[in-house]
Amino acid sequence: MTMNTSTNTSTDTSTNAAASRVPAEADKDRGDIGAMVPHGGAMLLLDALIHADEEHAIARATVRPTQLFVDAHGMPAWVGVEYMAQTIAAWSGARARRAGNAPAIGFLLGSRRYACDVPAFPRGSVLTITARVELIGDNGLGMFSCAIDTDGREVARANVSVFQPADAQAFLQGHKP
Repeated sequence: MTMNTSTNTSTDTSTNAAASRVPAEADKDRGDIGAMVPHGGAMLLLDALIHADEEHAIARATVRPTQLFVDAHGMPAWVGVEYMAQTIAAWSGARARRAGNAPAIGFLLGSRRYACDVPAFPRGSVLTITARVELIGDNGLGMFSCAIDTDGREVARANVSVFQPADAQAFLQGHKP
């Protein structure tokens, strides 16, 4: 398995700071988040992909009282992993679109060291989710370092493992890659 590793060690998750350092072509897919993330309806938690380049992505989500999982306290902290996974999916979808391909289906395998400083993301809060490539294998396996900020403060972080098979339908039917 060939691994590409990221050497970017920056922990700056500020949307404005990241956007000011990025070439315009990296942001051309900022628009329709639904075209980049293979989730529909209530399961799509992201509002927008703010930035995506070859090594990281920044997405935005607003916690709305009508969303799935939201209760009187807000969005439960455990949903943070799903925000992270959807940001990774948006990153992958933006890369695919830049290459002239349709976004592909991928799978969340798990997370390591998920830590959240809040029991819930409050209703009405705007979340900034970042995902940075740690490694990508030629077999479709990947690892990302992710974080969630609200009001300029990091409140959650994790390493997230994903898998994107070359042929998702064959994989789902049990055919080996």
